[in-house]
Amino acid sequence: METGLSQPLAGHGGVAPVARSLGERIDAIREIATALRSRQPAPRQERLCGIHNPWGQGAGLADAWPFLDLCEDARLLDQVEAALGADLILWDSELHLRAESYLQFVAQGREGRYWPAEPLAGAVVVIAPEQDACRPACFALDQVNAARLPPVASDEALYVIRYMPATSHFVRDARAPANWVAMEEQPLVNYATRPLWLVRGEDRAGNDFVTGFSPPVPRWAGGPKPT
Repeated sequence: METGLSQPLAGHGGVAPVARSLGERIDAIREIATALRSRQPAPRQERLCGIHNPWGQGAGLADAWPFLDLCEDARLLDQVEAALGADLILWDSELHLRAESYLQFVAQGREGRYWPAEPLAGAVVVIAPEQDACRPACFALDQVNAARLPPVASDEALYVIRYMPATSHFVRDARAPANWVAMEEQPLVNYATRPLWLVRGEDRAGNDFVTGFSPPVPRWAGGPKPT
């Protein structure tokens, strides 16, 4: 997805998308992370979960589109395809303003604990946007551990992107084991209603790509009661 626009196309009255390199997309994330780090009080980590989602709870903190652009970058997806196969779904990403929070998360064995994918499979892409010549690292879900993650200072930003193969089904039932555990251990994060993006290939498991793309209709206090 290209959201930047260049000069109008001659004779067409429109605009052409700007082609961005992977490095330029990571630079855009770096700028956002720097701005968020300067905020006081610091944003809650739950609001930085699903930050690529323009309809998510992080939309009030930062522009989601640069994150979504990065998640859909073809060079990034090539790495994910090598780990998972040709059919890929983006279902989550999370910005950690301090890498130590994610390193602790992984050390506690929590990566994959809340993934509502059946059968459970996926890949995690880890990006340290504040490092010079940053290179994204991709790991199959069963290979993610603190020892394998690229070296990063504890106070550096870390962007984590989660993909699943489109041969797995994303379970939206709140009573499903992964969603139930997530509700108990991180109640401000609801994966069951997350939107999904089919970023490469075809859906092979009948996934729901509608839920999550319509923000809830506001309800105003003091309004007339239905009869």
